[in-house]
Amino acid sequence: MNSVLRLSLPLTLWLAAFSGVYGLHGLLCSGRWSDIAGAPAGRVLLALAVLAAIAVQAALLIGLRAPRWRDPDPVLRRASLVLATAALVGTVWTLAPPLVLPSACTSPDAPATAEAGHPAPPAAIDPSHPAA
Repeated sequence: MNSVLRLSLPLTLWLAAFSGVYGLHGLLCSGRWSDIAGAPAGRVLLALAVLAAIAVQAALLIGLRAPRWRDPDPVLRRASLVLATAALVGTVWTLAPPLVLPSACTSPDAPATAEAGHPAPPAAIDPSHPAA
């Protein structure tokens, strides 16, 4: 593993995990996914993706500390470990909210929906309702 890879891999993996998990979260919220797998299956899939991202970051941090993959230059070794630690903390910090918070797919202020995942048309567009 060369020095550039040691320095760039932790934050690149964080970026990929962040994009993947929040893309999955958007897919689960789209309503199209609920036809295939219910809400509990989607939450389990989301939890597995988050835990896999955390495990990969932790394994990278442990690997960078191992004598086999450690950088011979002490400054670069320290920098790669600091970046790997920041990426692990960032992964936990940014990917934990979907696990510990209730679903962000719907809000209490959202209008009623005509069918699951699809917003109802506004009253002004519906010809049976008088304009307000």
